[in-house]
Amino acid sequence: MKQYKNIILTTLSAGLLLASTGCTNSYEDYNQDPYAVTKEEMQRDAYSLSSAMLNLEGWVIPTDVNANQFTECLCGGSYSGYISDSNSGFAGKNFAQFSPENGWDRVLFNDFIPKMFIYTKAVNDATDAVVPRAVAQIIKVAGIHRITDAYGPIPYSKVGQDGKITAPYDSQEAVYNLMFAQLDSAITTLTANRTNDFSAKADKVYGGKVEKWIKYANSLKLRLAMHISKAAPAKAKQMAEEAVNQEVGVMTTNDDNAEMTLSSTNPFEVIMYEYNGGDSRVGADITTYMNGYKDPRRATMFTQSTFTASGVTNGYYGLRTGIAIPDGAIAHAYSNYSVKTSSKLLWMNAAEVAFLRAEGALRGWNMGGTAKSFYEQGVRLSFGQWGATGADAYLADKTSTPAVYNDPMNLNSYTGTPSAITIAWDDAASMDTNLERIITQKWLANFPLGQEAWTEYRRTGYPKLMPVVVNNSGGVVDSKRGARRLYYPQEERTNNYTNYVEAVSLLGGPDNMATDVWLAK
Repeated sequence: MKQYKNIILTTLSAGLLLASTGCTNSYEDYNQDPYAVTKEEMQRDAYSLSSAMLNLEGWVIPTDVNANQFTECLCGGSYSGYISDSNSGFAGKNFAQFSPENGWDRVLFNDFIPKMFIYTKAVNDATDAVVPRAVAQIIKVAGIHRITDAYGPIPYSKVGQDGKITAPYDSQEAVYNLMFAQLDSAITTLTANRTNDFSAKADKVYGGKVEKWIKYANSLKLRLAMHISKAAPAKAKQMAEEAVNQEVGVMTTNDDNAEMTLSSTNPFEVIMYEYNGGDSRVGADITTYMNGYKDPRRATMFTQSTFTASGVTNGYYGLRTGIAIPDGAIAHAYSNYSVKTSSKLLWMNAAEVAFLRAEGALRGWNMGGTAKSFYEQGVRLSFGQWGATGADAYLADKTSTPAVYNDPMNLNSYTGTPSAITIAWDDAASMDTNLERIITQKWLANFPLGQEAWTEYRRTGYPKLMPVVVNNSGGVVDSKRGARRLYYPQEERTNNYTNYVEAVSLLGGPDNMATDVWLAK
């Protein structure tokens, strides 16, 4: 669509003209919906539905470059060990150092929640057909769970269709119960209509294929079930077993992967290459693990470093998160994400589903196989997704551990290895050891889904990450445990104060970044 291309060019121009603080200071000035269409286009072949559905899909893993930067790179990327800040202008106000300014912190709450409701309503207004309406409910849950996982209690059940969030909050447990009910309803509807595919023009993820959406919904249900395995183990077991044993089932091959095909640029490519030469780089945590494992996926996931200092050998070296951010010339020499304009935007993959089933089996749940079989399936699926060879040799490796971390440019004093976990499955190992093994490999396979990795880190403590060096939280956040949640936007205290006070009560602790959300307590 011509107008879409113009929007992207305008957005890129705005980002590229920004000063050293990057694209984050004028968010409201150039944040635009990436799938807007003209009135003439609305008349063509169900464009009303297509516009609504594509807008909704664009806010799960955001296609908007600036929203993506806040949520996936600066926040989720930092807290997961996937991505690190490489713009020194971010110093003192960033997520990695536990001091995000309100303009950064508010995006996932104030922008995402309204979009989920507004565009879901737009789908319902555009069609009476039950299939796209059910798909829209699945997409809404896919977006909302990331928000409640980040903040805890959020407005959900009482938010109006206009998306205004000056509404009472639900506890995180209540949000999860409602999400499960919405997924179940959508799965039931779609299963009854499993051969009734809808317009591919209205779906950039699965091209309107209903059975693919059923598998994704069941897989999402399994993910959410595992999220609450500590907080509500009986409910978690029930939901997980239902998801796996539903007649259509969960993702099992890479053809089932939920990935959004983009109409123009990939937001990660803009953030990591174009903004100021790249506002982010790959994190040292993930490269340290993969270097120690001699992981063949590195060649397709990352670029090699480009250091010019005498005696420094280039390789796969990530930039450590939570340090004093170096100047761009130094920071940009570290490894980067091998992402292209044409790269699809990952929502969920079959490898994650296999690892979820492995954990379920480890817990004694009926997942349809053993923990070992699903663990090894997850690794093989991930190798296949990234086009890497050597999975069998990798899985047989009983000795390799994450590498000892030494910063090639000596930007910080940390040396050592974050973990001693090996790769090969060991039935004789303790449950905790095998859980670390599963979560570590799932973490590697889920790159770059930082928000999801952060949730799993808080839930399990794995993978083990390097502690933050520069902690600007004033002693509130523990440098080793890391941020446990995001604080509520300041606007909530002003515009929704009574409900905000109740939300803090539901949270069960201070509204700061050290209080655990329900699923991680």
